[in-house]
Amino acid sequence: MTAVEHIVFIVDDDERIREALGELLASHGMRAVAFESACDYVKSDKPDLPACLILDIELPDINGLELQRQIADGDHPPIVFITGHGDIPSSVRAIKSGAVDFLTKPFSDADLMTAIHAAIDQDRKKRGERAELDTLKRHYLDLTPREREVLPLVVSGLLNKQAAAELGISEVTLQIHRRNVMQKMAAASLADLVRIAEKLEIPITHSRRVGGN
Repeated sequence: MTAVEHIVFIVDDDERIREALGELLASHGMRAVAFESACDYVKSDKPDLPACLILDIELPDINGLELQRQIADGDHPPIVFITGHGDIPSSVRAIKSGAVDFLTKPFSDADLMTAIHAAIDQDRKKRGERAELDTLKRHYLDLTPREREVLPLVVSGLLNKQAAAELGISEVTLQIHRRNVMQKMAAASLADLVRIAEKLEIPITHSRRVGGN
């Protein structure tokens, strides 16, 4: 990984810690931006890059665990907690809420870097999945109303004849709509279309009838 591919945010009220972490990350070719309070971090403009948030537990304006709770529903990078006052309940709460790691000062550089790399890799994967879903949603919006009716019938396993009967159209017309759905959704196969429908959480309300032709 190189500095232009990701960023590390540091939130710690101890200037010495911020400087030390910044120097450590710089020595590994990683870009870092430091804040002395949770408020400063929340208000800052953040680049659209895979990221990691190194977050102290004890901050002047808000507890780090509380900040984790407040931003849980938003688009925020994976968190690596650092603290000089660690305890088991806090670490359990942090990890259960999705933190990558919970490190008690003094911690080793190796442990911190391992956690940071894991967090950035996790964020990169999440961003990739989100980008794929956004693309699928745009493809879905390109479907006509009729094609949106055809899609769930196709992925449910109904035969063309059954799906056509369900919609009150001819089998030939159904096949045309089905082909258009496959093309617009960029599905390479029926199995691929099923996977896409699952990602889009399209409800399947029909099932293939036994004995159908």
